[in-house]
Amino acid sequence: MDDNQKSLILKSSSQYPLPQGVKLSYGTAGFRADASILESTVFRVGILAALRSLKTQSLTGLMITASHNKVTDNGVKIADPSGGMLTQEWEPFADAIANSPTPQHFVQLIDEFVKKENIRFDGVRSAKILLGRDTRPSGESLLEAAKQGVYSIVGATAIDMGILTTPQLHWMVRARNKDMKATELDYFEQLSSSFRFLVDLTPNQIKMSKTDDKLIVDGANGVGGEKLEVLKKMLNSMDIEIRNSGKEGGVLNEGVGADYVQKEKVVPQGFQLKDVGIRCASLDGDADRLVYYSVQSNNTSKIDLVDGDKILSLFALFIKEQLSILKMEGDDHVDENYEARLGVVQTAYANGASTDYLRQLGLEVVFTPTGVKYLHEKAAEYDIGIYFEANGHGTILFSESFLTWLNARNNELSSKSKGSEQQKAVLRLLAVSNLINQAVGDALSGLLLVEAILQYKGWSIHNWSELYHDLPSRQLKVKVVDRTAVVTANAETVVVRPPLIQEAINVEVAKYPQGRSFIRPSGTEDVIRVYAEASIQEAADSLANSVAKLADQFLGFGNSG
Repeated sequence: MDDNQKSLILKSSSQYPLPQGVKLSYGTAGFRADASILESTVFRVGILAALRSLKTQSLTGLMITASHNKVTDNGVKIADPSGGMLTQEWEPFADAIANSPTPQHFVQLIDEFVKKENIRFDGVRSAKILLGRDTRPSGESLLEAAKQGVYSIVGATAIDMGILTTPQLHWMVRARNKDMKATELDYFEQLSSSFRFLVDLTPNQIKMSKTDDKLIVDGANGVGGEKLEVLKKMLNSMDIEIRNSGKEGGVLNEGVGADYVQKEKVVPQGFQLKDVGIRCASLDGDADRLVYYSVQSNNTSKIDLVDGDKILSLFALFIKEQLSILKMEGDDHVDENYEARLGVVQTAYANGASTDYLRQLGLEVVFTPTGVKYLHEKAAEYDIGIYFEANGHGTILFSESFLTWLNARNNELSSKSKGSEQQKAVLRLLAVSNLINQAVGDALSGLLLVEAILQYKGWSIHNWSELYHDLPSRQLKVKVVDRTAVVTANAETVVVRPPLIQEAINVEVAKYPQGRSFIRPSGTEDVIRVYAEASIQEAADSLANSVAKLADQFLGFGNSG
């Protein structure tokens, strides 16, 4: 960097001093904290986004959101040119600049990093950054801090896209870098037209009953509710009732939203007895998570939850069926029929019953450590990779080579056997690839895909829920002296260090039918997280307690620790 660039960063960063005693870490969710202490962090991430754009010679994104956190929190994260999350290689630099104590030290860190990464400030190519924010009151001032960060890099441009869901911003970054149209209207049009196209391919003999037509959606009093209102107008055939849209005066994520519903397994605010039996769904605050449920008849607050594992299972079942239809043909075809590799990616927190169900379907199921970035990376290795966490965050990825083959196959079938079952299967898969958000998990696109598949199958939410029955599970936290003392392997399911603890866990697990348990260090606090499941709830609770005691003995403040 030349002296002019250094002095510009120095001058602007002096206006955004780091608050005393603040130390932040860039995780899957970017930086998150109380909004009142975030201005300097967001300013610095504006610079980071500009540097990333210069390095990749592509457009990047910056989103101001704290997803399912309380309304007084906020956060900031970067969308890489692919539309995915910031590359893991840059996370340590993100941490370093966010916590840099003085403007002088901050400028020095940037200068060193720019040299190491060989980022050129030659003026030939400027940085472009799309900015978005959710509906939090703190978003406006933090957006201004982000812009100042971007503008302190010579030639960088900040393009304010307004109030968006997180997935919309990621979708726009991905689309822009593929030279596609990428306004918010383009997003809505792609989703609505792909949905209509998919629904039109529903077999004629299948019709859901009138009672199953209605869908009630809890918008978490966040940005997703207002965006779904727009989609609803474009899809006037859908019977959707939107509650907790944020207009009724409710508080963002307070007693509402996917995170609340999934963890508490109770109805969100605004739902009542008359909703019994109706298909319901909840988005989270920034609309990147989705869960479904129905209200139980015997108690107004209890629900039958259909979580991310079951959404994944529905998607996997549908895609497997379409691939099977493609294989049934007998005529000559391209590439001796493309053997598409379909992979399902889960974490150890996925309910064991879902994994068993998917494997019984004959699907390849693989595990990664906890965290969307690991799931997404693994899913990208397949022709079709599906990943979901139980919390309702996930998506489907299609490889470019498989999409190219599908398009060629569609052209071939159009001339030979137009309207055949094989061609319909090809068109359904292409429609799914356009409907699902391939950049990140997206509650709105996921919701439309669920609705299209339920129509295709002629299923109620109860049919869907009966695919399998979750094994009872229990999660606990154990305070420890040093969480880094635990080293795991095999996607966090086996403890490598300290020695002997895994053998002790195995002994406990063996005592229970369908028993499974693992421990892993928290990413943010000095605790060990314990997960256990078994054939009945009492056994899952007992196993979790036994394993928690072991964690305390080996690692905590226990008598034998």
